[in-house]
Amino acid sequence: MKKSILLFALLLLSATSFSQETEVKYDETLAKSLHADEYGMKKYVFCLLKSGSNTTASKEETKKLFEGHMENIGKLAKEGKLVVAGPFMKNDRNYRGIYVFNVETIEEAKALVATDPAIKANLLEAELTPWYCTAALQETVKIHDKIAKTKM
Repeated sequence: MKKSILLFALLLLSATSFSQETEVKYDETLAKSLHADEYGMKKYVFCLLKSGSNTTASKEETKKLFEGHMENIGKLAKEGKLVVAGPFMKNDRNYRGIYVFNVETIEEAKALVATDPAIKANLLEAELTPWYCTAALQETVKIHDKIAKTKM
């Protein structure tokens, strides 16, 4: 019985010691570079993309507009204005995808949305709302570039 208690105590002590060693330290320089607040968070604008009112565009026109849509996504990501973008899977709500803009105001996001050819042509409609999330989200694009074998 004493051996079991001793073994349990040693395991507990080593687990506690291990958890303390792996604790992440606050990086003030990184936090400042990402404009994080004291909680490591910051403001973004979340954009829900829905099917737009243009249902008469030809297949060729739609293809060209969506090529421009993808180019615009790449441009905004390189500029650091877009931190997340992606399509939804097929659904019955006409939800098409999302953007998360690295801006603080709806007005700034509206200006960015206006650069999207698919939105301009009303193939997509954008619904914008302020969002509060981890400032680390901005690092997603850098990480994605390291794991994407084929570029879109």
